[in-house]
Amino acid sequence: MPTTPRTRSQARTTRSWILSGMDFGDMRRKPNFAGKIAVAAALTVMCILVLKQSPGFGGTSVFSRHETGVTHVLVTGGAGYIGSHATLRLLRDNYRVTIVDNLSRGNMGAVRVLQRLFPEPGRLQFIYTDLGDPKSVNKMFSENAFDAVMHFAAVAYVGESTQEPLRYYHNITSNTLTVLEAMAAHNVKTLIYSSTCATYGEPDTMPITETTPQVPINPYGKAKKMSEDIILDFSKNSNMAVMILRYFNVIGSDPEGLLGEAPRPELREHGRISGACFDAASGTIPGLKVRGTDYPTADGTCIRDYIDVTDLVDAHVKALGKAEPSKVGIYNVGTGQGRSVKEFVEACKAATGATIKVEYLTRRPGDYAEVYSNPSKIRDELNWTAQRTDLRESLATAWKWQKTHPGGYGSA
Repeated sequence: MPTTPRTRSQARTTRSWILSGMDFGDMRRKPNFAGKIAVAAALTVMCILVLKQSPGFGGTSVFSRHETGVTHVLVTGGAGYIGSHATLRLLRDNYRVTIVDNLSRGNMGAVRVLQRLFPEPGRLQFIYTDLGDPKSVNKMFSENAFDAVMHFAAVAYVGESTQEPLRYYHNITSNTLTVLEAMAAHNVKTLIYSSTCATYGEPDTMPITETTPQVPINPYGKAKKMSEDIILDFSKNSNMAVMILRYFNVIGSDPEGLLGEAPRPELREHGRISGACFDAASGTIPGLKVRGTDYPTADGTCIRDYIDVTDLVDAHVKALGKAEPSKVGIYNVGTGQGRSVKEFVEACKAATGATIKVEYLTRRPGDYAEVYSNPSKIRDELNWTAQRTDLRESLATAWKWQKTHPGGYGSA
């Protein structure tokens, strides 16, 4: 066990006391049992004192106790794309962080990057747990002193949700209920909930505000709205501080190239359009498939609001700092600019410098024509505004990480 400076000083004092208080020549001539017992007793007491100062004494650690001036945040899904970026930002801002992830969609490689960056004791820990197991979740909460929860963990592909709806209701809605119950049972008073613009469905008017009716049209959006409803109902009789962030289409990666998006190969067909563009640019796939050219938009393709992941996690940290007991804040997190899929593809070509073959197909089930935000509420109340609004620049940053990690984190 490494010793603290105080411990080393104690050790030097102990050795000096033994040498000055014992005549080893006399000991060889006649035993001094009383002296031996006294020395043994003194050493035993000293060892106990040192152990009590150790973070691991009694099976506890710094993660298991609250500390003045330190905010301990549980990041669910912290091994995933957005969760890992949020963890990086929290650690840079001197939060204490626990990541919980079952790695079904997350990547242990991202966790290892964070562990290398922040190796100091008491900064970051990783817990492998499935939020679908209430006993394991309760055990985790009982063994750790969390001050807040950022709940990212969720399956998050619209197309997949139409094929496996029960999986989405269980993974999103049921697991959120489990987390909320554990928070209530263990007196964790702050929740930052990662929601989605998919809860709005296909509104009649644009841009979307926080008061736009929520009429989701796919299981992903429905499961997220159910989770929001559970949180809101619970908050009516609770002093929990709640922030719900409904964000739009996430792109980009850490500007320093530390983290990126690395979806599992079998999930690429359901993934973000940026991942598909990069695969086409790198030659991993023969070309890009654009689903739907008959939407009622200017060029026939879907219009979306693309938010850089760095801006997104900044919104989460600001929400955490502004969260107040017994209050609920609901915010759209977007740029306020709608971009068509065709515009996105052109930006991707410019960012990668590649010639990308594009194949146009029929619509994907559950998709909607046009979605973009009105971010004025989060600007006015949290002093947050998207800074990285150049589509090409965000894609170029993400492409740089992709080129150096062609096989994901395992190829770094």
